[in-house]
Amino acid sequence: MAARQMGSTNVRLERMCVLVASWIGVSSSLSTNAAAARVPANRGKDDGQPPYGAYPHRSRKLDARDLATVPMVRRATAAGRKQTTMSTRLPVLLLATLALGACTDHTPMDAHAAEASAAATKAPAFAPPPESAIPEGPYGDMVRLGREIFMHTRKAAPAYVGNGLACVNCHLDAGRLADSAPLWAAYGMYPQYRKKNHHVNSYGERLQGCFMYSMNGKAPPLGDKVILALETYSSWMAQGAPHGVKLEGAGYPKVSSPAKKPDYARGQAVFARDCALCHGADGQGQKVAGDYVFPPLWGPDSFNWGAGMHELDKASAFIKANMPLSRGGSLSDQDAWDVAIFMDAHERPQDPRYKGDVAATRKAFHDTPMSLYGQRVNGHLLGSEPAH
Repeated sequence: MAARQMGSTNVRLERMCVLVASWIGVSSSLSTNAAAARVPANRGKDDGQPPYGAYPHRSRKLDARDLATVPMVRRATAAGRKQTTMSTRLPVLLLATLALGACTDHTPMDAHAAEASAAATKAPAFAPPPESAIPEGPYGDMVRLGREIFMHTRKAAPAYVGNGLACVNCHLDAGRLADSAPLWAAYGMYPQYRKKNHHVNSYGERLQGCFMYSMNGKAPPLGDKVILALETYSSWMAQGAPHGVKLEGAGYPKVSSPAKKPDYARGQAVFARDCALCHGADGQGQKVAGDYVFPPLWGPDSFNWGAGMHELDKASAFIKANMPLSRGGSLSDQDAWDVAIFMDAHERPQDPRYKGDVAATRKAFHDTPMSLYGQRVNGHLLGSEPAH
């Protein structure tokens, strides 16, 4: 029934559009040549010819005789015999303007559907529960252990960490901060296929990859308490979030391509201005009582060549959204790209998938313009002398 009503409405609209367009075309002649517009009052009523619109595919071109069958046009015609050109044209043009507003391919129902579609495709917002809501008992204890591992990875999981980093260095605010690859947004997206290892990964496998690459360590077994605790912490944080739906604030927001090609020298200047205060002029971070309070960005205690942060698009996205600390979004897109290339153009630990040859390793795992591995920067072949 609804479909028939819509079809009928559309037909009426099409006929109105044709008629209104014709009104506009002849209104000038009605006003400037009243004699040409003077037609019998009973035209279309008694001469056996139906009013225009009865046959939507009528081949004869509309003329003033047809328009005379429309009451408003008849009144406009009569007025044309007595009034000036402007006063005659205004009512017709006003009506035409209003009517043509409806003569489009998009009805109000179409607009409503478009708005609904846009709302449906927008990533839903989500807020994780406060840490004060972690429950008591064995489950809560596992959540708290997961948080402790996340915050102090080298101390809490020393067997699996090979550098000075912790999970919180790339996932700020204990994995809670939106646009900083928060755990609550990642958890519900697994299992998922990953091009990095060419198979469907569980969430536990994704965590294993973080230990191998970002922590420059080794992957805990999937049944290990370290993995279970991190999974439990993530699951607790994501409670109430829709599964399999990308949430607002997930991952790192993409940064637009820079106006200029990313440049090492410009990036060095951005680093000195905005990054060195925390990460040190040499990029090696800062320690307090033997523990890093600001992480190293390259060198032996940083992430290795297999970590996602070594790729320019990922690094610039993280930097733009989150750096300098507490001032995320303050850098321009160009600054974010420039400082990313400066950071990633330094040596770091070798990719654990290294095939004994830099060129072969690049071809197998780094064949993208976003990776500097196996590329020469300032005369140095990156990956050829990895940091130890």
